[in-house]
Amino acid sequence: MRCSMWLVAVSAVLAVGALTQPTVAENTQQSKMTTCNADAKTRGLAGADRKTFMQKCLSADSAASKPMNSQQAKMKTCNADAKTKGLTGAERKKFMSACLKSTS
Repeated sequence: MRCSMWLVAVSAVLAVGALTQPTVAENTQQSKMTTCNADAKTRGLAGADRKTFMQKCLSADSAASKPMNSQQAKMKTCNADAKTKGLTGAERKKFMSACLKSTS
């Protein structure tokens, strides 16, 4: 008797939980994907052209929606400098450390 009451109670809680489950709102990446897919479809793109368009569309939206903060700007500048100097390994690590400390 106790076991069947417990089972009924658990079932009722699960049923109520399933019925009142909140809807999950689309995140920004999902909405970007939806928009880019629609644009690709209206343009009639397929294959490599569609892939290229989707990459540009998704990356353009993310870059425009999120401006870089000062630390990200420093990192971008220092990375570019290290790349042009052809630094790798320990030399690059040392350069990056000094660059990030000195750049204001």
